[in-house]
Amino acid sequence: MLDINADRLLADLYDLRKIGAFKTGVHRPTLSPDDVLSRHWLVERLTAFGHDAEIDGIANVIGRAPGKGPHILAGSHIETQNEAGWLDGALGVIYALEAARAVAESGAYGEHGVDVIAFADEEGHFADMPGSQSWVGTLSEETIDRAVDRSHGTPLREALAKAGLHGRPRRRMERDRYLCFLEAHIEQGGWLEANDLTIGVVTSIVGSWQYRILIKGQQNHAGTTMMKMRRDAGVAATRLLQAIETEFPKIAAELTVWTAGRITLDPGAPAIVPGGAEILFQFRDADSAVLDRLHAKLEELVKAEDATGPCDVGLEVVSITHPALMDGSLRAAFTEAAERICPDRHKLMPSGAGHDARTLAPHIPSGMLFVPSINGVSHHWSENTSDADIVAGARVFAGAVGDLLAAARG
Repeated sequence: MLDINADRLLADLYDLRKIGAFKTGVHRPTLSPDDVLSRHWLVERLTAFGHDAEIDGIANVIGRAPGKGPHILAGSHIETQNEAGWLDGALGVIYALEAARAVAESGAYGEHGVDVIAFADEEGHFADMPGSQSWVGTLSEETIDRAVDRSHGTPLREALAKAGLHGRPRRRMERDRYLCFLEAHIEQGGWLEANDLTIGVVTSIVGSWQYRILIKGQQNHAGTTMMKMRRDAGVAATRLLQAIETEFPKIAAELTVWTAGRITLDPGAPAIVPGGAEILFQFRDADSAVLDRLHAKLEELVKAEDATGPCDVGLEVVSITHPALMDGSLRAAFTEAAERICPDRHKLMPSGAGHDARTLAPHIPSGMLFVPSINGVSHHWSENTSDADIVAGARVFAGAVGDLLAAARG
């Protein structure tokens, strides 16, 4: 059975954690100086044991194993949300790095190995998973032209050029090179910890539908405008959100979630009746039929609020991602490895968060593995996982890699 060097794995994770350190977490947004530094750090780690590594024109880091293959592709992402956690994404990249080294050191798998990839901008600072979209060939040049950083408004083209990546080709996945894609991640929730489990084997990744709700009323003086004369966009926004909270539970599934992530009033002053409002809204589920029902209900509620007035209310679709099933044979490989490493402490579970594996799943058999998040925290600098769970997850991940490569070798 393929095993890992636990001390080396943890040393790499803690070393990477220093790049962009923020409190106990990391601030390493996409194409920031620290993010670029971390990508070069990874290239150095890959080339040190014989991989052919590069950063391509969309900022993906790709490390190719020697040998004719076919190989396993494994990885995740290494940029972070702003002032966020140190394991979100990075864990999966270092698992892939350590598995690739273990395969190379074992000498037991012939021409087969592990290619390591760190996709760019899974966190969506510029666009919806542009790194993995580029890898599978679904990212257009026009999308890159339009993409800007959501915090600072910097165009993606400008950020790539500043990182020294202008003019580099965007690499595409060579499908014949790969057996499958494997990704590991922290759970980003509290289910594993609450159930005293060490490993979650992912069955599916939810689809996420995101919207912009725009409300137009009439800006006016808060002290002199009679209540019956007001076209208050803020009131319309709260009334619509309350309608959603009333109606969505009637048609949602057990694990459906929805969020009004940002509510903006214009002009947002205490003495002015807001003339405009914008709501950034999303919902997620692993069942396409549920997503369709929610979309139809949201359209119905927006039209009802628009019709009854007094404000004009419109709905704009920002992005749609569809649910993705993880490959059954890869679920089985992770489950068998988990039973060897941590018997009876693993379960099948869906992913409520989006991951690059969702992008790859329509193009290549894909599988995902989760380890617990302490207190269920993620996207915050206090995010953490115990060293014991990190090591156990890495051993399960490497065990599955070894089994899959051994089967491929015959």
